[in-house]
Amino acid sequence: MIDVQRLRVLRAVADHGSFSRAAAALRLTPSAVSQHVAVLERSLGARVVARSTRGVTLTQAGQIMVGAAESVAAELEQAKQQVDRLSTGRVQLTVATFTSGGRHLVPGALRRFTATHPRTLLHVREGEPEDTLPLVRQGAVDLALAYHFDGPLPLGPGPSSRLQWTALLEDPLYVVMPEGHRLADRESLDMAELAAEPWVLGCLKTEAYLRRYAERAGFAPEVRGTTTDYFFARSLVAAGMGISLVPGIALVPTVPGLHAVPIEPPTPTRHIGVATIGRRRDRPHITTFVQALREQATGRQTHR
Repeated sequence: MIDVQRLRVLRAVADHGSFSRAAAALRLTPSAVSQHVAVLERSLGARVVARSTRGVTLTQAGQIMVGAAESVAAELEQAKQQVDRLSTGRVQLTVATFTSGGRHLVPGALRRFTATHPRTLLHVREGEPEDTLPLVRQGAVDLALAYHFDGPLPLGPGPSSRLQWTALLEDPLYVVMPEGHRLADRESLDMAELAAEPWVLGCLKTEAYLRRYAERAGFAPEVRGTTTDYFFARSLVAAGMGISLVPGIALVPTVPGLHAVPIEPPTPTRHIGVATIGRRRDRPHITTFVQALREQATGRQTHR
């Protein structure tokens, strides 16, 4: 019989990459974490982790068991919600979202959703996709509005086969520059034309993306400002610090004195969608909220 607590410990080791960090997260000693993993390995007759000077990684058996751990956690969370519904008579729905998506898509979807499910108890939590997508997989949130650039979804450790991704919209990035800039009146720009410009970042993850596109255009960007908020970045652009790369969805509210110019193909783009976990047919309120997000996204694309 496999102990659920040992699966929980293994999942923490996978999430944190070391026994000591997993121990801190679980409020256990590193020795206790090591003992839990050792007992699990003995019960399975297989190693679940590989230790090295760089930390701890999962073996193939360990990946299987972390998948099982997440399935168990998700089932227990769903069972808890069903019990809560019996006692309160209300369905609960927890939605995770990244900031700009939360600002521009979630409020409208909430209004659409509550029109048909007024008694559902809603919770919203903010986070970046690399933090919220694992929460969906673990059953800690019901769905996550998320995005990725031209790489895969940032799922974190563990299997992703149970996640369902519903694409909502393509969110191209624009070059934002001050009014009066020599390129501000252009209908579109090639990245190579921006080689001499200083840059301000509105998201830390945008830097790697910017550098990748700049490298294709033959230059290395000079970054003069870094922020975690696109509105703040645009304010710095308006103050003359440089230009910025901003997704279309984050161009509102407008900042006076700025121009947003499209980039010529291949255009840098964020792919926005919603992640859920299997068996949505058993939880119709999740399906309804996904549909509300889809309608909100479609309405936004229509009014661009």
